[in-house]
Parts: sequence; structure tokens; C-alpha cells
Amino acid sequence: MKEIIIGVLASMFFAVTFILNRSMELSGGSWLWSSSLRFIFMLPFLVFIVMLRNNLKQVIHEMLKQPFQWLLWSFVGFVLFYAPLTYAAAYGPGWLVAGTWQLTIVAGVLLAPLFFETVQTKGGQKKIRKTIPIGALCISFVILFGVFLIQLQNGNQITFTDVTLGVLPVVIAAFAYPLGNRKMMEICGGRLDTFQRVLGMTVASLPIWILISLFGFIKVGGPSSDQLVQSFIVAICSGVIATTLFFIATDRVRNHQGKLAAVEATQSTQVLFVITGEVVLLSTPLPTGLATAGILFLILGILLHSYYTKKITSNQKSPLQVYDNKKHQIR
Repeated sequence: MKEIIIGVLASMFFAVTFILNRSMELSGGSWLWSSSLRFIFMLPFLVFIVMLRNNLKQVIHEMLKQPFQWLLWSFVGFVLFYAPLTYAAAYGPGWLVAGTWQLTIVAGVLLAPLFFETVQTKGGQKKIRKTIPIGALCISFVILFGVFLIQLQNGNQITFTDVTLGVLPVVIAAFAYPLGNRKMMEICGGRLDTFQRVLGMTVASLPIWILISLFGFIKVGGPSSDQLVQSFIVAICSGVIATTLFFIATDRVRNHQGKLAAVEATQSTQVLFVITGEVVLLSTPLPTGLATAGILFLILGILLHSYYTKKITSNQKSPLQVYDNKKHQIR
């Protein structure tokens, strides 16, 4: 239950991304700067936090052990996640981007077979492929149905351009984010804490962000002062606070696919925060009719995930018993 609360709190800060990215696009800012500035601004804060905890050397050591893996999965988890999101903000309203982003709930569940877990058997340790948690998947579809109802409020405003340029990039991001996050958890193997892992992924993806910012400078010139300020706010709220909180929550349940799916499902609450933020800051209309019903389904899905997580936690077996072949007894 604590992990779900942390996940919801992370979603509140992450909602800033959708609201301010759309605001920057409406004011003429380029997605090239919106995406790259977030991670460039994140870097000094993360370095300071990790250095304050005397953990910087360990990050460097882990990255040098598997540099290709760090570069690859940081690119997937950060670049293929955030660049498409900011690009989509140029072609679709915040509610469309945030709503489509909820595909990541199901994406996270469907990715389970790509990973392995180590179990103890009588013959020793053995790696087995993880399975899709059917219960978590069904509950995730309840949440997605609620998001679909929310989208219907503005469905008549969606054009073909909105779908192709405002939706498809978000679909890519929805799969890239949980894939990159889970792969990096697997590579780190619990040796790095959340701040260290976020710093390492930020450093590993930094060359791409620098290239994107250079391309932005050539194509549209430098960012405006408003875009600098708003990108800084996104970097702190979403990049540092939200990402750290979400990674903390997923780290705590990384060995249980059902719980991990429940934590990832908390991202659906971003829709609520985005709607509230756009109404207050961008003067978008309040949700009515089916959208209100969709919000209720969304809340129901979160409650069901909380119940599901609590149930499987209470039904968990005692710590793994190891069979000693020599003594022929359980120890």
C-alpha cells in the first residue's frame, strides 16, 4: 500500500510535464528544447544529491562495468520515453497526451515475459521466465476503460494529424519507459539506490540530449526565457522528484510482477492531475458526462489494484526454503 501512495504522489509531480509541455508549445517553444533542457537541468541536482550521500564513485564503477547496457537502456528509458512525449505535445492537447500515456499501465504488464527471475530449487538456483500477472492485467484494463471515457469528451476534436503525430509517439514512450526502467533495475541488481540509478541513466543519455539541443539551436535558435523557466520547473518536479519517487516505489516491489503492475498503474492518476492543472492554468473546460464516469472508473481501478496488492501480500508464502541435499532436510 505504501508503494501505491508513493506512486500516486509521483504522478502528481509528473503531471507537471504534460501541463507545462503543452503550455510551452502554445507559447511557441520547441519540443527540442523542452525535452533536452529537462535532463540538462536535472544533472547538477542529481550529482549534488549523490555526492552528498558519498555514493558517486559507486555509480561510476557500475557504469564502467557495463557501459553498453547503460547507454542502451538509458536511451530506451529516458530518450525514447521523453522525446516522443514532448514531440506529441506539439500536435495534441495535454488531455490527449496524458490519456494516451496510460497505455504504459498495460505495457508494463505485457513486458513481464521479457525478464527472468532466479528461484531456488532442490537442484540449486534456476532462472525462469516471468509470467504476465492476469489479475493485474485485468484491473489495468478497468483503468484504461476509464481513461477511454475521459477521452470521449473531446473525441470529436481529434483529427488524423492528432492521432498520427499526437498519439503514436506517446505509444512508443508508453512501452519505452517501463522497459528501460525494468532493464536498468535488472542490470543494477539492487547495488545502486534510486538516486544513483537516476543519475547514471541521466549521464548515459546526456550525449543524446546535447545533440538534440544543438539541433534545436540550429533549427529554431535558443530557448526563450519562459521556456527556460518552465523547463526548469519540469526538471525539478517531474525529472527529479517524480522520477525518484516512482523509481523508489518500483524498486521496492521489483521482484513481484503483480505489485509492480499495481505501482505502475498509479500513473493513471496523472489524468486527474492534468485535467485539474489545465482547467486552472490553461482554462480548458471541466470534464462532464462520460468523462466524469471515466474518472470514477479510474479511481475504482486504483482501489482494485490496492486491494489486489494487499491480498497477494497477505497470501505470500514464507521466505524461500532451501533444500539441503546433504542433510536431506529443509534449512
